[in-house]
Amino acid sequence: MSSEHDSQLLKGVLSLLLLHLLSERESYGYELVQRLHQVGLTGILEGTVYPALARLEREGRVSTRLVASNAGPARKYYRPTVAGRDALTAGTADWMSLAAVVGAQLARRLPAEPQKGA
Repeated sequence: MSSEHDSQLLKGVLSLLLLHLLSERESYGYELVQRLHQVGLTGILEGTVYPALARLEREGRVSTRLVASNAGPARKYYRPTVAGRDALTAGTADWMSLAAVVGAQLARRLPAEPQKGA
């Protein structure tokens, strides 16, 4: 996989990643994009993050507060709610379990040629 990663795979875990980053410290949207880039997820852009944050807010998994900014309009800071932290805990366990199964299968050595069926 390229350094950009598969966008469909990332969409499946973006909410978990956002909840995890917000559990470390509250952040505003652009800052979250920068933090994702710092961990190597450079293909995730603002146009993907903001709709995911809006969905998490609608689902009651994050709360927001506006903070005045010296450089432009107020910034909307996000932080996980209790429901968001619960979703993070459950989602992380699900992801780790799935990653272990998929990783074990993909790590298996392949024969030179596929075996013929019965």
